Amino acid sequence: MHANIYFLFSLACFTLLFNALYVSGIGPQPQGLSLNCGSENGGTDGDGRKWESDVKYITGNHPHARAQYQDSSIASEVPYMDARIFTSEATYSLPITEKTRYWLRLSFYPSEYSGLNISDSYFSVVAGGITLLNNFSASITAQALTQAYLIKEYSLAPMNSQILNVTFKPADKPEAFAFINAIELVPIPDIFGSGTMVGFSDQTFDATDGNLQTMYRLNVAGQYISPTKDSGNLTRTWYNDAPYLFSAATGVNLQSNERFEVRYGELAESVAPPDVYRTARSMGYNKDLNMKFNLTWLFQADANFTYVVRLHFCEFQLSKVNQKVFNVYINNQTAQADTNAADIIGWTGEKGVPTYKDYAVFVKDREGDEEIRVDLHPSTYSKPEFYDASLNGIEIFKMSDRNNNLAGHNPVLSEMLANHMAKASRKAFKTDSKAVMGTVGGFGALLFAVVCVAVYQRTRRIPGFDSHTSTWLPVYGNSHTRSWEPLCYLEWGSVEAMELKHVNPVFLVT
Repeated sequence: MHANIYFLFSLACFTLLFNALYVSGIGPQPQGLSLNCGSENGGTDGDGRKWESDVKYITGNHPHARAQYQDSSIASEVPYMDARIFTSEATYSLPITEKTRYWLRLSFYPSEYSGLNISDSYFSVVAGGITLLNNFSASITAQALTQAYLIKEYSLAPMNSQILNVTFKPADKPEAFAFINAIELVPIPDIFGSGTMVGFSDQTFDATDGNLQTMYRLNVAGQYISPTKDSGNLTRTWYNDAPYLFSAATGVNLQSNERFEVRYGELAESVAPPDVYRTARSMGYNKDLNMKFNLTWLFQADANFTYVVRLHFCEFQLSKVNQKVFNVYINNQTAQADTNAADIIGWTGEKGVPTYKDYAVFVKDREGDEEIRVDLHPSTYSKPEFYDASLNGIEIFKMSDRNNNLAGHNPVLSEMLANHMAKASRKAFKTDSKAVMGTVGGFGALLFAVVCVAVYQRTRRIPGFDSHTSTWLPVYGNSHTRSWEPLCYLEWGSVEAMELKHVNPVFLVT
């Protein structure tokens, strides 16, 4: 009798302990992958993150290639200098946990690879039945964005499968091939929900089981946040918002003091790292001036898709309801206004507590409409103490359409960049066709080199001049590689070229 009671008691204790361990998450957890494609041994990147080879996740004989040039914006060879090349359809089989949402990140470095012309690379990518890319040219996309490399990030809905198939297929064109430099697979919590479509109060959106592509992720008025400093081990990258500001009046940058503590409360820390909530862009302290303009951000978008616009808020100045109340407009349609205006303290109850709001908007296929515009403007409806508006972070996600498609078109090169590339091509052809060889030519080249060195030394002594290896400076430097943000293109070689800076006042909130 006593033995049976002891047995039942032990069984009950074991059950309770097992359930506690399971609920607390000590049990088996979904695992991620970081693949350095084309590499034999993987490696470690500049942030200390470890990458493994992709060999065991793909079948068939698919060659690898080594980039012949490392762009200055690439701080680490891993994972960009090696690439897996596909001249025919190929599929990666990646292990996943059922009913778990994942980030899938694809990295492309469209550089020069031996025996390949990168301009011939056009291909599609399908993952779990979702078309991610179609007739994609990494070369054209990188040129249009003036970026050396690209990272495409997707949020894939939970699947009833333990394998995620990612298929690369070259386009049906002569010499076409596909390539990939890195693949990341990161398990994430359920961070998407449902809500109302902006401009259509009777229509809703539901991203709970949706597949989405990350289009923009910005730390408003803040610095670049690397994947290793993201919250929740989600390894996201956050960029500064300055390149997307769309008006002469860009407001002021606010920064909390070092003692300011972000208290997440019921909000999961994985929503955004604390640094996102420690800075904000505000309209300023002149209420009369604030009423005459909007804080505006402008983003390019693919037509015929629904987008989720996530705005992050955290108040670290004010502490009472109705001190700062403002309207939110997306694509000139009301998202929050007047009786339903944005009041951060009204939402959170106190300062230092972050929150976010999701708004969905459909981008139509009409000329001039392929963009997403976000406007903030003070609301006077409730007669708040301050006529101001502020924002801490912006994320924009594209939702897949009814055909399970997320692919957009390749971007069109700007007229300025296209003209420059044509001009550079003509110069190269002229130089090749009129090459002079021999002693005289050698002496001329030597003399030219001496002059170039002299000019270079002179430019180094001109204040504000910054030399670069690239022929063109990008419209905006990468926030994690350059401290300046030029507002125009400058052709390398002009000794009169001066760096133009985008300067915002920064106020430290004490």
